[in-house]
Amino acid sequence: MCGIFAYMNYRVPRTRKEIFETLIKGLQRLEYRGYDSAGVAIDGNNNEVKERHIQLVKKRGNVKALDEELYKQDSMDLKVEFETHFGIAHTRWATHGVPNAVNSHPQRSDKGNEFVVIHNGIITNYKDLRKFLESKGYEFESETDTETIAKLIKYVFDNRETEDITFSTLVERVIQQLEGAFALVFKSIHYPGEAVATRRGSPLLIGVRSKYKLSTEQIPILYRTRNFENVKKICKTRMKRLDSSTCLHAVGDKAVEFFFASDASAIIEHTNRVIFLEDDDIAAVADGKLSIHRVKRSASDDPSRAIQTLQMELQQIMKGNFSAFMQKEIFEQPESVFNTMRGRVNFETNTVLLGGLKDHLKEIRRCRRLIVIGCGTSYHAAVATRQVLEELTELPVMVELASDFLDRNTPVFRDDVCFFISQSGETADTLLALRYCKDRGALTVGVTNTVGSSISRETDCGVHINAGPEIGVASTKAYTSQFISLVMFGLMMSEDRISLQNRRREIIHGLQSLPGLIKEVLSLDEKIHDLALELYTQRSLLVMGRGYNYATCLEGALKIKEITYMHSEGILAGELKHGPLALIDKQMPVIMVIMKDPCFAKCQNALQQVTARQGRPIILCSRDDTESSKFAYKTIELPHTVDCLQGILSVIPLQLLSFHLAVLRGYDVDFPRNLAKSVTVE
Repeated sequence: MCGIFAYMNYRVPRTRKEIFETLIKGLQRLEYRGYDSAGVAIDGNNNEVKERHIQLVKKRGNVKALDEELYKQDSMDLKVEFETHFGIAHTRWATHGVPNAVNSHPQRSDKGNEFVVIHNGIITNYKDLRKFLESKGYEFESETDTETIAKLIKYVFDNRETEDITFSTLVERVIQQLEGAFALVFKSIHYPGEAVATRRGSPLLIGVRSKYKLSTEQIPILYRTRNFENVKKICKTRMKRLDSSTCLHAVGDKAVEFFFASDASAIIEHTNRVIFLEDDDIAAVADGKLSIHRVKRSASDDPSRAIQTLQMELQQIMKGNFSAFMQKEIFEQPESVFNTMRGRVNFETNTVLLGGLKDHLKEIRRCRRLIVIGCGTSYHAAVATRQVLEELTELPVMVELASDFLDRNTPVFRDDVCFFISQSGETADTLLALRYCKDRGALTVGVTNTVGSSISRETDCGVHINAGPEIGVASTKAYTSQFISLVMFGLMMSEDRISLQNRRREIIHGLQSLPGLIKEVLSLDEKIHDLALELYTQRSLLVMGRGYNYATCLEGALKIKEITYMHSEGILAGELKHGPLALIDKQMPVIMVIMKDPCFAKCQNALQQVTARQGRPIILCSRDDTESSKFAYKTIELPHTVDCLQGILSVIPLQLLSFHLAVLRGYDVDFPRNLAKSVTVE
């Protein structure tokens, strides 16, 4: 959803132009999350700290439009150099209020920009807070929940009972009034050269860079002694100024830089040294020193936050020679599926070991039921593997959409094992479902593509799919890696089942050949482009199949609707006569997935039903399938693999088709309208 990026340079001289460039580049790294407007807040006037005011620049549209707007600001001298400066930037995906400059972030406390804030999340009690603040005479400009936060910190500041109240104390009092999810970064003219950041339910991390030795690798957590429960009660107590032993800083008060971001992709080109904030952490930087404190202490709290080293490389998130990230990620799948299996599948001994589950394997094997929970593409990966998981584990497998799972208050028991699938590891509904299951005593397993994400941290154990960074909003390689990860889990669970050994060997052999077979499918790209030339003017498209390929139809239809804005529907071929057949005529494009598997004869029956209604089916079929091709308008012949893995090969032509359709229709493939890569709000 929204993207947060902020940059502080302490005793590191930077011109305003260099600061702009750093902020804009950070936002560009976050574009994949989805957004409709962007903005920055930097110091205006000159480089005299005590005389600064805050300049806001906000623009509806993309980051490039914001970049162009910045250079139109005649009042700002780009050559002015700041030894110490803090700038904040944001990409917004509208949740409260239409996309426009006024609703964009940063949001301000007043016309003097005394406090500004950027926010990712949703404040659920903002209406009550807004009503209270309006009763106190505070005027609102926007429709956003975030402006309430900016006004609230101004209210706390205006009603302070001591002049030297700290910035972090103000933020602490503010967040105790907030309900919902948030990641927040604050800037203020009253605290020049200082920054405060906090989170609850939305991700936030801090990168640190210095050519000098840092004071510590573990930042101790500090605690307040009082809890402020009412916005109307402004307490007199405050936090004392922190000494060097409780902070992270460059030894000798030397130069240091701090980077704040929603995820690591915005930070990695600057530093690989990061601190992941936990819920209700309040991180403050003053005089080049970073401290972290919390309001409440609990027995489960870690006493410190460690500096971690990221392994991600910048070139991993660049397009290379491809025209779009999505195209690049489709063509990376031979490598990404290999990386998912690497070190886990031993093709000589036909064994599978998922290290992240090893310590909990006995408990998993004692369970009575598997529940697999996800949203969108992640849900489709669960549907795709449900049958093989039931076969290999001999357990009932429930596959659930996270939002529906929560709406139903689904019964969950202590002997259930619950899987939570999310590429980003931050999907809000999936995260809420995880907490729901944990509260009921179930063992929780995360399947994510992001180290350090909320789901990977909060689950009991998990599998990292190792697909590499996925930038395009429409998921491609993460889907196939999620698919394989779940299959590997089934193989690991069935290792001691004598009756399943032949089936296990067949599947493992299929996994070994997958990277090469995917390359063969990708060689069909030109043929699929030609097909797209025939279809791109259509307004609707049906995709149907059954058995293992039902999930392929759901996922293919989702890809088409996500980035081409065509209506598309994935249909279970067994349901054709129960309604969808009414849509079939010679004008309706129909794609059928018919593979040589146990459902082949039933799919042939569905094919006959389509052709009898003058349908002109485009068939994805096996190379040796002469029967289906007799009735096809066009065929795309695919290599054959074991039935439970065929969906990996059959989904790739649909990924390519959706890409080419979107390009031909003139749409932005990587950043489709109204959608976000990381859905961090409900």
